[in-house]
Amino acid sequence: MVMLMSPDSRDLRTLLGPLLELAEECVDVIGTMAGSFSLNGRRYGIPRFLFTGPEAAHDPIRLGLFAGIHGDEPAGCEALAHLLADLADNPEIAKGYDLVIYPVCNPTGYEDNTRANRAGFDLNREFWRSSAQPEVRILERELRTHRFDGIVTLHADDTCSGCYGYAHGRVLNEALLRPALDAASRILPRDARANIDGFVATESILHDCFCGVLAAPPDQSPQPFDLIFETPALSPFDHQVDATVAALHSILGEYRKFIAYAQDL
Repeated sequence: MVMLMSPDSRDLRTLLGPLLELAEECVDVIGTMAGSFSLNGRRYGIPRFLFTGPEAAHDPIRLGLFAGIHGDEPAGCEALAHLLADLADNPEIAKGYDLVIYPVCNPTGYEDNTRANRAGFDLNREFWRSSAQPEVRILERELRTHRFDGIVTLHADDTCSGCYGYAHGRVLNEALLRPALDAASRILPRDARANIDGFVATESILHDCFCGVLAAPPDQSPQPFDLIFETPALSPFDHQVDATVAALHSILGEYRKFIAYAQDL
């Protein structure tokens, strides 16, 4: 069982310790480092956990799940820890999937409880812009190497009243995001505003987004499905975690249906 941490705790060992123990106990969970960097004499890494689900009738679908790109948004980090525990208990959840899970993409920001990294950069404005930030360089390498079929990035917003998400103007993204928001709404409300985060929103879904966010390489073809899921950061921490886990379960189930339907065409 992965224990909920306090949202005030910023000790990486509190989050990663149980995940490393899970990797030791469960043969389906492999814990590695995507890469590391040195800062003021200390080494930091971007942890990566791999989970290969049972075989399905189709080729494995490789998904990248990312959290903690903003260090002061720990609910997504904890949600990915809970998802890994769910998968270890019930591998069928990931049938047909190769999941690559990055629970903390900004380790110094996570420790400092800051949006930016310790160098003062908002990492979620740095992607595919020739950034010198080591966290971005490591994650860009991962995105190029794995060429994910789907990407889900988890965030929390302290200005919103409920859950919402970015679909980037793509029909498949919206088709996956809508039921994910429905699943999350059993725990937290949806943000019903017509304008969220400076963008037009329809039924809690935004189609425009900021430049430089974590995303697939611009030259990847075909482009993967790409979702950003947001919880209201001022809501109870455990509710944010539960709502995010519910959304992730929904995305895994819905995309499996899409693949099965595409095979029947």
